[in-house]
Amino acid sequence: MKKRTLISSAVAVTAAGAITLAGTVVAQAQETGDEALAAAIDAVLDDPKLADSQSGVMVKDADTGEVIYDHNGNQRAIPASNNKLATVAGALEVLGEDYTFSTEVIGDSPENGSIEGDLFLRGNGDPSLLEADFDALAADLADLGVTKVEGDLVADDTAFDTVRHGREWAWEDLVYAYASEISALSIGSGDDHLAGSVRVFVEPGAAAGDPAVVETVPATDYVTIENTAATGSSTNVSIVRDQHSNTIRVSGTVAAGSSGTLGTRAVIDPTGLVADVFADALAAEGIELEGDVRLHEAAPEDGEVLVSHESATLAELTVDLQKPSNNLYAEAFLKAAGHARTGLGTVDSGKAAVYDAIEKYGVDTGPIRLSDGSGLSRWDELTPDMVTDLLIGVQDAPWYETYYNALPVACVDGTLASRMCGTAAEGNVHAKTGSLTSVSALSGYATDADGREYVFSVVFNDFLTSSVKGLEDQIAAAIAGQSSEATEADIATLMSEAEEAAEPAEELPADLECSWYEPAIC
Repeated sequence: MKKRTLISSAVAVTAAGAITLAGTVVAQAQETGDEALAAAIDAVLDDPKLADSQSGVMVKDADTGEVIYDHNGNQRAIPASNNKLATVAGALEVLGEDYTFSTEVIGDSPENGSIEGDLFLRGNGDPSLLEADFDALAADLADLGVTKVEGDLVADDTAFDTVRHGREWAWEDLVYAYASEISALSIGSGDDHLAGSVRVFVEPGAAAGDPAVVETVPATDYVTIENTAATGSSTNVSIVRDQHSNTIRVSGTVAAGSSGTLGTRAVIDPTGLVADVFADALAAEGIELEGDVRLHEAAPEDGEVLVSHESATLAELTVDLQKPSNNLYAEAFLKAAGHARTGLGTVDSGKAAVYDAIEKYGVDTGPIRLSDGSGLSRWDELTPDMVTDLLIGVQDAPWYETYYNALPVACVDGTLASRMCGTAAEGNVHAKTGSLTSVSALSGYATDADGREYVFSVVFNDFLTSSVKGLEDQIAAAIAGQSSEATEADIATLMSEAEEAAEPAEELPADLECSWYEPAIC
């Protein structure tokens, strides 16, 4: 279908039912149903914010696959976090909903409280580990009667390769938690499970002029804190990690009597951070480590597992991935799928596993390119047609309910918590957002007023305005609010309501997902 410009994005419905366009009354003979919806989407795509940009929109009947609307649907575009739709589908298919990540402590059975030789901490890619989990592993060892390790503590992250970042990730992002390094043995810094990072808390001293108090979670000496921040009358704190070291510089002022502020920063080589945290946990349990700490070495295949930790199921972790658009979860899912298929936890093995999985559900992977799991890479390329085919195909998967329920819901949760409120999309649209500089996307499911189910994919690239998320919301709200009898005037009314409801979304920066900010802005 060629794009047809029937009404503009600034529409008003007259008392007689005609549509006003820039002061001109359009003839009242109106299309209904799908044709009216198409006209409404055309109008959105004529918005000046999209001038000279690349736009792709595909809308299909979720049951039949019938194309309802197609504008550049077969044109490849950078999807940002819409990439996660493919990654999650592949991981669920390859690993299964009930899969758990195991983190194991391996060594000789203790004799008289002592473990001869080395103690291995083997990770298998769990992106949800927290400091408390390593404390629990140490406590479990103590419960076995362990009081001494005669050898070294060895951190085994060999389930994944040593490529720590995705291809073509922006270098300026790499110090931030949403672009942390990828490791099979990692640790998060809070309930949002930002693996491979530390959270830096900056609190006021006892009185004005006193140095600010700086603490990290997890508590560790693996990072070096250089603190010149002071207690003052207002809070204006800078938390900067060096590009090539784990030195974090804290400067500025924090208001006296306030609760302070925080920043979460990625660490270089998160495996080392885990080893440091676990060594401290062993010491806290009274377990003496006589040797040193070694990194990146494999545990013996026939080694005895003394204690272990199991993550939540993949079904549960999928919610923690999709709702807030967690990048490191996505990268772990991708490499874990590859490891399960080939024994190699790499992007290439993961990509092959994902391609095989989604092809099973009718997706043509020929025109697309996955370069990472999360969508941070600008080498990722999908088409709206491929995305909608995926959304249709996975409805036949045994894990579809998990897949669907993990998506953000308009005006309810995740990265859509503050979007499309007061429209037909509220509580209806389940969709994945995507955000990079000059890239914005929204793809998912919607049900119209007649109960008809749709899949849709909206991808905008190369726009110069600060945000186009309101335009995505207008399209999703129009789909959710339409019916077989809806006229252009009805759709125009919906669009007007959606445009008003979309105003908050227009304030959301398009260069990052709203959940990646501190504090989150959704």
